[in-house]
Amino acid sequence: MAELSISKAWDETRQVITRDGSLITTIALALFVLPGVVSDLFTPAAPPGQLPKPGAWMILTAIALLIALAGQLAVIRLAIGSRLTVGQAIGHGARRAPAYLGATLIWVAPLSLAAVLLAGSVVGNPQASPLLALGLLVVGCIGLFLAIRMLMTSPVASAEAVGPLAILNRSWQLTSGHWLRLFGFFVLILIGAIVTILAASAVSGIIAQLVFGGIGALTVGGLFVALVIQIVSAAISVVLMVMLARIYVQLAGEGAGEVSVPTSGT
Repeated sequence: MAELSISKAWDETRQVITRDGSLITTIALALFVLPGVVSDLFTPAAPPGQLPKPGAWMILTAIALLIALAGQLAVIRLAIGSRLTVGQAIGHGARRAPAYLGATLIWVAPLSLAAVLLAGSVVGNPQASPLLALGLLVVGCIGLFLAIRMLMTSPVASAEAVGPLAILNRSWQLTSGHWLRLFGFFVLILIGAIVTILAASAVSGIIAQLVFGGIGALTVGGLFVALVIQIVSAAISVVLMVMLARIYVQLAGEGAGEVSVPTSGT
């Protein structure tokens, strides 16, 4: 079993971002921020706790998510140490995105379906059987356990030319014996992301109200808020993807990748 040092991965992450920041920023702006802003602008408002009514916005959201998947794999490719241009990294991410998406759907879709069915029977139903509530809790625990074991799916999808099932198997192998440490890393990232995004949303919303007079759909204020939130989200995604890439290098062993400066270009 390979050794894992989260602090070493963090140190290497800072090196990668410092050295390759301009290249990674280009990818983040093109594949994270721009599609995300367009999706946010065309997503209709909805009452708190509810989803917007189905419509064309769902297509835009799905496209934005697919583009973001390719961006994640491109960032990981650079962070692992591959000497690629930005254009080559994006092309690589696009080619590997279907396999990564397939691997994700294999384990996420069944759990999501079970959670939705159980939640529909439990939430707001005082007559619901305690067994249904217990089942929902069990599904949540299984989902959390698998989420940690599947943390290496994106680096594997980017670094190794394998299919969806092999991606899942490889991630399971790499994370074996490291669940608690990876869980701690996951919780820290999650808490930091939630706090940062909530703060950015609140501050940008206040500024938009004061300067632009509101944050309605397709307004300047709405564009400002969407842009701020997407930039912050993209920065968090970049840090996470680079960290996962450097963790993968440790778990995969010597030769999996070196911290380097890819060739600039498009």
